[in-house]
Amino acid sequence: MDTIITRFPPSPTGYLHIGGARTALFNWLYARKKKGKFVLRIEDTDAARSTEESVDAILESLEWLGIDWDEGPYFQTQRYDIYNEYIEKLIKSGAAYYCSCTPEEIDAMREEAKANGQKPMYNGKCRNRNLEKADNTVVRLKTPDSGVTIVQDVVKGATSFQNSEIDDFIIRRSDGSAMYNLAVVIDDLTMGINTIIRGDDHLINTPKQMLIYQALGAEMPVFGHVPMVLGADKSRLSKRHGAMSVGEYKKMGFLPDAMINYLVRLGWSHGDQEFFTRDDLIEKFNLEHLGRSASMFDTDKLTALNAKHIQSKSPAELADHLLFHLKELGIDAQNNAFTQGVIETLQPRSKTLVEMAQGAVFYYLDEVQFDEKAAKKFLKPDVLDMLQKSAGYIKGLEAYTQEALENVFKQIMEETDLKFGKIAQPLRVAITGTTVSPGIFEMLLALGKEKTVQRIEAAIRLIQDNS
Repeated sequence: MDTIITRFPPSPTGYLHIGGARTALFNWLYARKKKGKFVLRIEDTDAARSTEESVDAILESLEWLGIDWDEGPYFQTQRYDIYNEYIEKLIKSGAAYYCSCTPEEIDAMREEAKANGQKPMYNGKCRNRNLEKADNTVVRLKTPDSGVTIVQDVVKGATSFQNSEIDDFIIRRSDGSAMYNLAVVIDDLTMGINTIIRGDDHLINTPKQMLIYQALGAEMPVFGHVPMVLGADKSRLSKRHGAMSVGEYKKMGFLPDAMINYLVRLGWSHGDQEFFTRDDLIEKFNLEHLGRSASMFDTDKLTALNAKHIQSKSPAELADHLLFHLKELGIDAQNNAFTQGVIETLQPRSKTLVEMAQGAVFYYLDEVQFDEKAAKKFLKPDVLDMLQKSAGYIKGLEAYTQEALENVFKQIMEETDLKFGKIAQPLRVAITGTTVSPGIFEMLLALGKEKTVQRIEAAIRLIQDNS
């Protein structure tokens, strides 16, 4: 086989969900691993359900995941002439024919077959009638009456289908539009697709598609059908399991690298390794280690993996993702030294970017919003002297470093005879408005000298006003 060419062909009838994203990822990784091509095709022939909004959402989700494409997006609705060209070839070669049977006649055939204990299917009535094209005619593929069609699957192994149970199926409707199986084969053939990795719900279509390839005398692609993704309770994945659109996971604060790391592990393994960078995956991905059994989606495991990816990245890398979540909270921040310093204080404790953004809010406020209970408990007259000393000594620092801050509080501890714990909590409330924050020194350093002093002085005024 020459250059590996894979594809992802979503239908724009909704958003990109977990199963589709995983399929796209497997195809993308294999193309990147083999230095091949990854093609994006939009299968939009369902005019009643396809929307531009869905197309945009799918493209946006792929871009967020970092799944880029080398060709496309192609749209099936713009390719009808190509489908008809190939259908005419099949008719001329005798591999396909016109059929004028009505829906009522087809129903009668199926009922008769059922009554005889046979599979309900079209009986080939028009196969040898040599009909011409008319307003009421469809085009059917002439399928073999005997033998088997064997799908050689790189995931599932060989699966056999009896040709006697595959009827002469329709490849073009009476309105002139191509059927799904025909359109898919022609698209893959004309786009040079030679490796098809898709969900095993498509396996039932594969023998029909193989028969179209054979009728055209075309080389068969490599097929790999991957099992479904299930919920933690082993039932079909649904919204109650967290099966939302990929865009929702962005809003929930997951990193794209964590998402693709988790998705690829839903059906592929490399020994016992769980954590993968994007480059790791491209280097190590293969078809041989795609699993044959269904995988269970577990939001808790995704969250734990996300925390590891957050910890593995530099503050500068995280800032580009965090800005979106800060904006959602009404904070207009920049990827600068201040934001990167803020991230550094929150990074070890954050499982998601939403958590990180919520924890970062106090850094960006012009005025601290004091939690009423926290202020009542910790900002009392007996800490006034300590806070005044803190503001004064910090203001007088020439070098605003952790060592300098540590020396300030050692001096305050000596002068007030307070242990650091008695100093830290009132100071934390003064700086953040709450009782929970990153470590005192890292927080003060990230906040900066000027803001630190301003906030301590604001807490002093609050105590004085309430005394």
